[in-house]
Parts: sequence; structure tokens; C-alpha cells
Amino acid sequence: MLIKKRKYIAITFSVMCFLSVLFSNALLVYFVLEQDPLQIKFLLLPIGFGLPLSIIVYVWLNRQVNRFFYSYLKQLYTDLIPDDTATNNWDIVDMNALVDQVQQIVSKRKLEIDALKDQDAFRKEFLGNIAHELKTPLFTVQGYVSTLLDGALLDDKVNKKYLNRANKGVDRLIYIVKDLDLLTQLETGQTELVYSKFDIVDHVRNVFELLEMRASKANIALEFDKDYSEPIYVHADEERIQQVFTNLIVNAVKYGKNKGTTEIRFEEVDNGKLMVHIADNGDGIATEHLPRLFERFYRVDKSGSRKQGGSGLGLSIVKHIMEAHQQDLFVESQPQIGSQFSFSLEKATPIDQKTTISNGK
Repeated sequence: MLIKKRKYIAITFSVMCFLSVLFSNALLVYFVLEQDPLQIKFLLLPIGFGLPLSIIVYVWLNRQVNRFFYSYLKQLYTDLIPDDTATNNWDIVDMNALVDQVQQIVSKRKLEIDALKDQDAFRKEFLGNIAHELKTPLFTVQGYVSTLLDGALLDDKVNKKYLNRANKGVDRLIYIVKDLDLLTQLETGQTELVYSKFDIVDHVRNVFELLEMRASKANIALEFDKDYSEPIYVHADEERIQQVFTNLIVNAVKYGKNKGTTEIRFEEVDNGKLMVHIADNGDGIATEHLPRLFERFYRVDKSGSRKQGGSGLGLSIVKHIMEAHQQDLFVESQPQIGSQFSFSLEKATPIDQKTTISNGK
């Protein structure tokens, strides 16, 4: 578009120059010589003079306009990219190439601006969510402490009960802060992954034992899809993977149905990886929630989930642990049918040993 406008400007001025020569000649012939300016003999001279002049004007003006646009685009190019890059890479001499380059940079900057807008919206939502999450236990603690200070501390019937409830509020605050601290470490790469070779089947059995009482209270069975009599060795950070299993199984128990099941299934794939599937037959998740499911503090059921407790960071922590391991994480769900979370792990080889890697890098 810019190249066409440049040519249109030069052509317009050239045509105006040619018409000016013709018009000046017509005025001279009509008023000075008192002759008909449309006679052939009076038209040959201005045409012969006007055409070369208009061509010269076109070439000269086209070059001047080209220099103007070129210098303008060069300055724009320099302003849009870092100084060192602009200085080192300025070798564009073709106007079309320069226009294409500037358009690419402008498109890239537009995408960056849109990303910044999205990040700002996410930041505002995150601050609102964290304020809401912290507000509830803080007000709980404040309420019971104020009641105790107002005289309930001397009442043996309620003082211990109120202190216990205030303590539960403090525990919830500590739980949220610890999860936030862990999530920050994972996001900024400050945490180290200690890779080791371990049996994932025995690992899951241990997690089942830790969560057996919680699952029993919810009347939900924790089980494998079949009897895994042989060990399956993987190479990963055992402590972090335990946290992944714990967060996903706890989620399945929270939103599971009475007399439901949470099932673990292992699937060996061809690229030296093991797929782990954690499926439940609980409430399920609507499709519109799935893209944001792993965001910090994102709630599918904003009222019911808070009654269930938790920091609202569990799935986000799972996502960042798997990203630190450079592995895949998937979720499938249907309302009233259940959900399945799947993630990959690297299968162990005979030479795998214990290693420490900073955030999977």
C-alpha cells in the first residue's frame, strides 16, 4: 500500500506538470498571438516540451518521495527494535523488503501489547482472588480472637472451642502461604528437582495409604485399574511427583460421588515414557472451565469448593511441577460422568542415577 501511494504521488504531480505546460501554452497563444490554441502547430511544441518535462519530474519526485519514506521507515524500524540489533542488522536497501520488515515488527509488537493486556487482566483477577482467599480465614481468626478478648476467654464452656477454631483459621492461612511460596519457586525456577529412579507402583500405594482416611470419610475407594505385580520404574523427582498424585487424588476425593472410585492406570508408550491416568466418577467439569482449570485460584464451583477447603492452588502446582519435569499434562472431563487427569513421566533406564536439576533445566 505504501509503495502504491508513493507512485500515485509522483504520477499525479507529473500529470499536473504536463497539464500546466499545455495550459500555459494555450493562454499564450490565445491572448498574445490571438490564435486558436487547439491547432496542431500550436500543440506540438508544448507536447514535445511537456512530455520530457513530466517524465523528468516523475523520476525526480519518485526518488525524493522514496527517500522520504525510506528515512521515515528506517527511523521507525530503529525505534521499534533494540539499538544494538538495529545497528548490527541494518542492511535493508529495498523499499518492499523494508516495508515487509516494518510490518512484521509492528505485528509482533501488537501481539506483545495484547499479551501485556492479558497479563494485566490476569494480575487484577489474581489479586482479587488471593484477597478473597486470605480474607475468609483472617476474618475467622479475627472474629474468634475479638470474642475471646471481649470476655469469652474467661468462659470455660467456649474459650477452648473458640481457640481451636481460630487455630484452624491460622492453619488455613499457613497452608495458602506455603502453596503460594512453592508455586512462586516453581514459576521462577528457584526450586531444584532431585531426579531418582523409583517404582511408581509402590509410590502410588504409599500415597493411597496417606489418603486412605480422607477417602474413607468421603466413602470413595482408591484403587488401581488392575493388579500391578511387577514394578514400573520412572526417573523423576519422587517428592514432587508425590505432590502431583496427592493434589490430583485429593481433588478427585473432594468432588467424587458417594461410593465412588478414584482409579490409577499406567500406560506405557513408545517414546520411552509412561502415561499415568487418574480417573474418577465424580461431578465432572464443564467444557468451558477446562482451558482455565490450571490457573491459580481458579474455581469451577466458587461456593462449593470453598466449603471443601484447599488453597485453590493445587492444580496450578501440578501444572508447574510437570512443566519443570518437561512432561505433558492433560485433562478430560464430562459433567456428571467424571474426570481424568493424565500426565507423562520418563521411564527409568538401567544407568539412571540420582541427579539434581534446577527446575528441570
